[in-house]
Amino acid sequence: MKVEMNIDDVAKLARLKLSAEEREKFSSQMSDILSYVQKLNAVDTTHVQAADHVEAVQNVTRPDEVKPSLDPDSFLKHAPLGRDQFFIVPQVIE
Repeated sequence: MKVEMNIDDVAKLARLKLSAEEREKFSSQMSDILSYVQKLNAVDTTHVQAADHVEAVQNVTRPDEVKPSLDPDSFLKHAPLGRDQFFIVPQVIE
């Protein structure tokens, strides 16, 4: 089954400049892809459960534990500018 399409329109959308050989090659490839998609659309999937992943996926978590954090003075002493527990940086947003 041959699917009609304008490869020049697709190339323009993709901002590609194609040679005549490339246009012919890609046109043939796109036609094959669209024909295959039409075959897939003909498959009855009414009793097939939708799947997001091939394998079962579960979230891996760990319990929250309170741990001591770094002392602010220990890392602020290396900053060019700092006040209280904050770095002072040049303004980048008006």
